[in-house]
Amino acid sequence: MINITLPDGSVRQYEKGTSAHQIALSISEGLARNVLAAEVNGEVWDSTRPIEADSSVKLLTWNDAAGKSTFWHSSAHLMAEALEALYPGTKFGIGPAIETGFYYDVDFGDREFSSDDFKAIETKMIELAKQKETFVRESVSKADAVKYFTQKGDEYKLDLIDGLEDGKITFYTQGAFTDLCRGPHIPNTGFVKAVKLMNVAGAYWRGDETKKQLTRIYGVTFPKASELSEYLLMIEEAKKRDHRKLGKELELFAFSEKVGMGLPLWLPKGTALRERLVNFLTKAQAKAGYEQVVTPHIGHKNLYVTSGHWEKYGKDSFQPIKTPQEGEEFFLKPMNCPHHCEIYKTKPRSYKDLPVRFAEFGTVYRYEQSGELHGLTRVRGFTQDDAHLFCMPEQVKEEFKKVIDLVLYVFKSLGFENYTAQVSLRDPENKAKYIGSDENWRLSENAIIEAAAEKGLNTVVEYGEAAFYGPKLDFMVKDALGRKWQLGTIQVDYNLPERFELEYTGSDNQKHRPVMIHRAPFGSLERFIAVLIEHCAGNFPLWLSPEQFIILPISEKYEEYAKKVLDELNNSDIRGLIDFRDEKIGRKIRDSEVKKIPYMLIIGDKEMAEGKVSVRKHGEGDLGEMTLEEFNNLLRKEITV
Repeated sequence: MINITLPDGSVRQYEKGTSAHQIALSISEGLARNVLAAEVNGEVWDSTRPIEADSSVKLLTWNDAAGKSTFWHSSAHLMAEALEALYPGTKFGIGPAIETGFYYDVDFGDREFSSDDFKAIETKMIELAKQKETFVRESVSKADAVKYFTQKGDEYKLDLIDGLEDGKITFYTQGAFTDLCRGPHIPNTGFVKAVKLMNVAGAYWRGDETKKQLTRIYGVTFPKASELSEYLLMIEEAKKRDHRKLGKELELFAFSEKVGMGLPLWLPKGTALRERLVNFLTKAQAKAGYEQVVTPHIGHKNLYVTSGHWEKYGKDSFQPIKTPQEGEEFFLKPMNCPHHCEIYKTKPRSYKDLPVRFAEFGTVYRYEQSGELHGLTRVRGFTQDDAHLFCMPEQVKEEFKKVIDLVLYVFKSLGFENYTAQVSLRDPENKAKYIGSDENWRLSENAIIEAAAEKGLNTVVEYGEAAFYGPKLDFMVKDALGRKWQLGTIQVDYNLPERFELEYTGSDNQKHRPVMIHRAPFGSLERFIAVLIEHCAGNFPLWLSPEQFIILPISEKYEEYAKKVLDELNNSDIRGLIDFRDEKIGRKIRDSEVKKIPYMLIIGDKEMAEGKVSVRKHGEGDLGEMTLEEFNNLLRKEITV
């Protein structure tokens, strides 16, 4: 017998070789019908795979992220089976699950392929799914794997096999289709009830532009047809909220080919929005003891050699700027932290001075590949709300907790209430990617884990997601559509203070090394604003809105009164404008609604005679007549920041 420990801590005994599916059956038939895979001792397995020793087991369903991932990876195999049936001779690269479904990179040879082919593939996938084909796992030798795909004529699979170790190669077969795969997979194709192919794109094999470009087909599947319908509605809503679309309609930002890809131009309204965010955080930082600094947009190459950024990112970033002086090279600033280290070194520091907190809204530059640029969420030049705290080791946890408080204040003020804190740690299997000693990593990782626990955060741990110089706490925020975004981040760093030889004099009159905390509640202004636009669909909180009201005179004879109203409200620090166009009032109201201006003040005979305005609220309609004082008070109550 073997002991199986379930997530609630209970222990059950089963015969050796029992599968997760059989464990689920012993609990309830309803549960067994919904189990897609299982997590066995932290590793995701097929639910039908025998368990041979005492283990901790978590049964995975559609409601678990790993369950969804298994479902979508299996769906990639189902799509490949359909492609092979419809287009014999198709060759296959890789077909992983992704956050929004799956894709498969395929080589159709000389055949032209487009989205016009989607319907036939979707129909074939559903036909195959209804056959409830079992996913069968088989261990094969490297020689047999090579033989199989040589006979099949699939050079992409042979390339993958070349990098695999003999004895650790598995095939999965469902129906007439066999693929090289380590799994896991769902029990059978019958779980797939709804299919939608979403997009087709090009992708170089192995991401290498010198190799053949394959066809990447994206798709999504669901266990219920109703869930696909809900998903497609969400996609339509997401299109309406797309920050690129709204950014143009609301005149917030633009891009220019002449300026350069990935380099946003902030228009007056967008700049006003951006500056209000900056002022909001600057005020909060001042209360928390931060000092503002400003650093150049470039730095000597040696600065980034010292910090380690040149070694890690130099080849993939903007290349050095050469000066007329022989051998002198400068680098577009990819990070603000090396500059802040040099500011720390401008004078001797005592333990009595610590912590020191430097903050900067610093613009940095990173050369993202053109295919990865996307509106404001992926750009080549962006402004970080960066700060670096220098403290004694015994101050790290308390300072970290204070930064958590600041991040949560930002989220609450802007309506982001659904978030998870991701503890991003070093990959223990690949320490070569990181700098610094094991002891420093242990200290910094423990500080983050303890601080997050003491603040009661809902956390998940992700290995391999740390920065190259230290672990971090990343805030994963869900927007109004349930999409997940990485926004604020906090990082503990023992390494840069060593590389820059930072010191402070302790109470023992000896020299000591400070610890550095990196933090950015917004992450970057560009990305944060993009997420905010899509979260609130362009209906910004009143305090942040570029224009809080618009005055709509019914005709030009009311324009003088409209100007008086505007002056009085502007003097009360309320932002607005007048629509002077010679248009009917209905058209003016509709246009103001499209521009998402929070309040409309309509002026005609009665309003001018009584010294009032008729107030309409965006999305709600008529609020009735008000004096300017009453309207002013209404806005004051709504503005909470």
